[in-house]
Amino acid sequence: MIGDIRETKECQLRDPMDLFNSGQVVKICAPMVRYSKLAFRTLVRKYSCDLCYTPMIVAADFVRSAKARDSEFTTNKGDHPLIVQFAAKEAQVLCDAARIICPFADGIDLNCGCPQRWAISEGYGACLINKPELVKDMVRHVRSQIDNPKFSVSIKIRIHEDLKRTVDLCQKAEAAGVSWITVHGRSIEERHQPVHYDAIKIIKQSMSIPIVANGDIKTLKDAENVHHLTEADGIMVARGLLANPAMFAGYEETPFQCIQDWIDIALEHGTPFTCFHHHLMYMMERITSKQEKKVFNVLSSTSAVLDYLSDHYGLW
Repeated sequence: MIGDIRETKECQLRDPMDLFNSGQVVKICAPMVRYSKLAFRTLVRKYSCDLCYTPMIVAADFVRSAKARDSEFTTNKGDHPLIVQFAAKEAQVLCDAARIICPFADGIDLNCGCPQRWAISEGYGACLINKPELVKDMVRHVRSQIDNPKFSVSIKIRIHEDLKRTVDLCQKAEAAGVSWITVHGRSIEERHQPVHYDAIKIIKQSMSIPIVANGDIKTLKDAENVHHLTEADGIMVARGLLANPAMFAGYEETPFQCIQDWIDIALEHGTPFTCFHHHLMYMMERITSKQEKKVFNVLSSTSAVLDYLSDHYGLW
């Protein structure tokens, strides 16, 4: 896949830092396992999303296996600016992955926030917030080995119980040349507890690079509130965009036109049925009754879904 798109892609690359230098709050689609793939990125870009991330990709697999590269990463001309998020624990492996991806993406992000047990046991994700020197080394290596100065290198982190440690981590990353830092305002142990927006504000006030706020942002109003609470330069949204991909364009619930757009985009991209259906279940959560969900959520083929949407909503 990468070889196939090389010629059409290289001239389309953009400098993500232009977004942060625009004076506007940058609206960002988070990296989401299974969900923030090309078709969904195409949809949210139609509805005022400024910057999109791929799902997290394990850098070592990406470097080692052409099969992994083809299955984990697809893009096209309109898919920009695009950040590819990697899980990595060795500087050279991250550099090798960055070198492979740099003709096709606008930057990479190092995942330092994933709290899942498998990631932490492998030395990936949130355990890296306790290894600031390693994070600094990985950022510095990518910066020194990628020739394109516009290619961004960012990190996404969680916070420590002792916020001084988080500030220290961020300052070390800044010294190594990190482009921006996304802060999910919870610790590794916290899952559904309230997000510590005050902590994000403290980090923002301690840094001179852009800071992106992440965590529990479900509506455009939430995004505006979090921006005011944290003074963050960008707002990253995950589940809020799954439920309403038109959120950044100001819609309070998913408009039917957005659902129609998803059908068109997903069919055009050959999106697998399970992914196609799951996205529709998320989008229609707020606009369908319990009884409708009982029927819609157990449909088992694309044709059955299309027939249902046609019969009930006049879509497709």
